[in-house]
Amino acid sequence: MSLSIFRNKLASRPQMSFIDHLDALRSHLFRAAIAVVIGAVIVGIYNQFFIGQILMGPTHADFPTYGLLCRIGSLIHVNHLCMQGIGIKMQSTGVNTQFSMFFSVVLIGGFILAFPFVFLEFWKFIRPALSKKELSTTRGVIFWVSLLFFLGVLFGYFIIAPYTVNFFANFQLDDSIENRWTINSYIDTLIPLILGTGLAFQLPLAMLFLTKIGIVNSTFLRKKRKHAIVIMLIIAGVITPPDVLSQIVVTLPLVLLYEVSIVLSRKVEQRKLADSLKEELN
Repeated sequence: MSLSIFRNKLASRPQMSFIDHLDALRSHLFRAAIAVVIGAVIVGIYNQFFIGQILMGPTHADFPTYGLLCRIGSLIHVNHLCMQGIGIKMQSTGVNTQFSMFFSVVLIGGFILAFPFVFLEFWKFIRPALSKKELSTTRGVIFWVSLLFFLGVLFGYFIIAPYTVNFFANFQLDDSIENRWTINSYIDTLIPLILGTGLAFQLPLAMLFLTKIGIVNSTFLRKKRKHAIVIMLIIAGVITPPDVLSQIVVTLPLVLLYEVSIVLSRKVEQRKLADSLKEELN
């Protein structure tokens, strides 16, 4: 279905007033906020685990990624893969820094835990605009969006975060300059990186949706593959330390997701072609 046809179908349906839309949106946002608050309460109750073991995990020498990468590096004779905990004492330079950081961490953690419910409310808001046929092609969307988000978060946390933390911990302009991090700078570096990776892993579903509404197709994605890889390398260069190995580790999953997007786009086109042939025969 082209984008113009999609818009015409929406325009041909009974329209809600602006106030009705706002009221519906407010209800969904309220329920999504409740889910985030519940998640935040869970993080707050178990804050020693979530903050001490998870948030500060990449700074610890026993972080699982370090041992795994070191074993892989020894097998392939690449010592660069071996990393260790940074051993840097964090500082709090403001009166209320730790207090405000606590609430930031529990809210972000609550959002991550409640993400499936947040997306569910978003989906409930836009679902009435879809036809029965369109709804049938979006079955399982909540599961797949949530799965890809959590996979991206885990990849960002276990792969990208350790590389980033170690690079900046060991980078010095001069030996006389000692790295002393503030807790807010550490959190402000780690959280966007992890959430950004979770969102980046939505690429296949985004391309699938754009194909369904006629904005892109598999031919277009194949032709733009080289440009896409360059963009992915730039993104990897921004969110990782400036070494080739780290950028490759981040870029490979993005390239794989792009190839999956091409396959999904092709399947959508084949389904559209089959449906149009059925309509012509009828």
